[in-house]
Amino acid sequence: MKLKTHKGLAKRIKVTKTGKLKKRRAFRSHLLSKKSKKRKRKMAKMYTVNKVENKKIRKLLPYQ
Repeated sequence: MKLKTHKGLAKRIKVTKTGKLKKRRAFRSHLLSKKSKKRKRKMAKMYTVNKVENKKIRKLLPYQ
């Protein structure tokens, strides 16, 4: 039986050529005035998903 890709997650995660998963940081949408410039600058960058989350996400994205 074919597995279905979780479309909501597929839109938020990018797979690199080496197979690592990249996603955007959370807490960047609003209430930015109280956050420091340094913190906002770090949140603007993409980051690789850690090992524990990686396993969970791979199950939801079977064909990526």
